[in-house]
Amino acid sequence: MTGRLVIVGGGYLGSELARAMDTRAQVTLVEPREAFCHSPAMIRALVQPDLVDKALIPYDGLLRRGEVVRARAIAVDGESVTLDDGSRRPADAVVVATGSQHGAAFKTNGGAVGALREANRALQSEVAAARRIAILGGGALGVELAGEIRAALPDTQVTLISDRPLLDGYPPKLGQGLARQLGALGVQLRIGPKAVDLVSHNEPFSGPVRLEDGSSVDVDLVIPALGSRPDTALLDPLPGLRKGPDGRVLCDRWMRPSDLPNLFAAGDVADIGDPMTIVGATRQVSWLIRALGGLLAGRRLDRTPAYAPWPSPPILVPLGPRMGQSILPVAGLVGAGPTRLLKGRELFLPKYHKMFRAG
Repeated sequence: MTGRLVIVGGGYLGSELARAMDTRAQVTLVEPREAFCHSPAMIRALVQPDLVDKALIPYDGLLRRGEVVRARAIAVDGESVTLDDGSRRPADAVVVATGSQHGAAFKTNGGAVGALREANRALQSEVAAARRIAILGGGALGVELAGEIRAALPDTQVTLISDRPLLDGYPPKLGQGLARQLGALGVQLRIGPKAVDLVSHNEPFSGPVRLEDGSSVDVDLVIPALGSRPDTALLDPLPGLRKGPDGRVLCDRWMRPSDLPNLFAAGDVADIGDPMTIVGATRQVSWLIRALGGLLAGRRLDRTPAYAPWPSPPILVPLGPRMGQSILPVAGLVGAGPTRLLKGRELFLPKYHKMFRAG
């Protein structure tokens, strides 16, 4: 093994990169949580509670040679990572993959796994008790959540409210197909008027929901699903750092967010041209393996071809275990059948249990 690699953040990209580099470098993964959280399964856990334990996977088996350090990084400088106990981990390369935050029932947002369990359990009870539910947001989280609830609880009225077309930013046919399938499930769509005067943008609350056109939607429970927020705090002090309009850190063509040559940013925290999705980050892992392997072996980074984002970003959007619509790298737009086989049926849980050697 050559070179010391410190990865900050044990989410999808950080964990997969650490596992792939474990035989190629001296790997340290810095992550404050005791378990990896598989967010799609936490969404379905609202209507299938036994999935919570399957969605929270301990880090113990991830690395064979490297080390997972349960700590919070408080500073990075390209040659080291400083932890919250004051200790310093030297590095020949640092990758910051601190991810993003959204609703507390679906992600730990850097906190304890116990708090996530409680938030998900509380929302499970509220969903089970509600006769009418409104979900705010037409992105992947809101659409998947509407599909999961309606597929499992057909007697519950679900209204999806969004001021933009569904899956805005992707080819329109994706959102249009999902709208048709949601309609077939019985989900009511309110596309156009924006929800206003919200009690919370992050936590569930009691209805009704007021819209900017003066109308209202009378519901028992409102679940905000208003998109992810990049967690850039660790990177914010770096020299030469800039951010895009969505708050993500802008990077050069070699995934560097600052003037520090051996510090990289990847995943949701970084604006490299890919969307903030799990599958969107898979391309970045492959590139980082090549680039970091060369760099840690003594080769100049510019000898590695620059990173190129997905030309047509893929995404998989199940609506419960049987329906959904997706965009795949080669096949393009596909419907319920492929989406069910690839993600909807098992939500990639076997893949992540295998990756973490969780049995």
